[in-house]
Amino acid sequence: MSRGGPRPDRCPDCRLALSHCICALRPAVDSRAGFCLLMGSDEPFKPSNTGWLIADMVANTFAFGWSRTAADPALLALLADPVWQPYIVFPGELLEPGRELLAALPPGDLVLDDPQESVTIHASVRTLTFKSRRPLFILLDATWPEARKMFRKSPYLDCLPVLSLQTGQVPRYRLRQSNRVDHLCTAEVAALCLAQAGDTFAAQTLEAYLDVFIYNYLQAKQQRPVNLEDVAHLRLRKLLTMGASVL
Repeated sequence: MSRGGPRPDRCPDCRLALSHCICALRPAVDSRAGFCLLMGSDEPFKPSNTGWLIADMVANTFAFGWSRTAADPALLALLADPVWQPYIVFPGELLEPGRELLAALPPGDLVLDDPQESVTIHASVRTLTFKSRRPLFILLDATWPEARKMFRKSPYLDCLPVLSLQTGQVPRYRLRQSNRVDHLCTAEVAALCLAQAGDTFAAQTLEAYLDVFIYNYLQAKQQRPVNLEDVAHLRLRKLLTMGASVL
């Protein structure tokens, strides 16, 4: 239920007002990367949550509720699956000294497909070797204070390398207020991760899908009709056409 204003009937899938549903524009793209969403306690119930947009588009998206006292066994099994190389996405300036920190994915996680082949890179003063497994981006889908607590109090994540994305981009997400102007929503971070993995088309498609979601959400909140010929809709439809032609 939205806070304030009238409470419209919502689509059970995109969770926008039925009059502003975007399910007909839902993209589906092939991506070598996967996502693991660790969701804060309230996030699954918020219509403004953008983690669902990732799951709509990327087939290999896994979601788990976060608990301070116990980890979901299915989550631990996913992190141990040899198909995946997990990376937890988190700001590097908040890490304790000695934690494995990457500013970009290792080259082997971009181009190598042979699971027996490996590549050695240098991060800080340490040498790290990664198998050519598929990148699995772990995103803390929560408010910023809750995400910091989740990072500190999840010991099963301590052994994983941290990917710190330096973007400098202005957030496009306008559905919640933040104390910092550089905070990105979960879908924006996911698009950056896809770009890091070399999947430019998927990154662009997720950004366009997010823009349409934001536009329709705000139009519904303000009880205004949707303009299907606005920049966001035109861009997403163009990308959907490109994706269909590739398939």
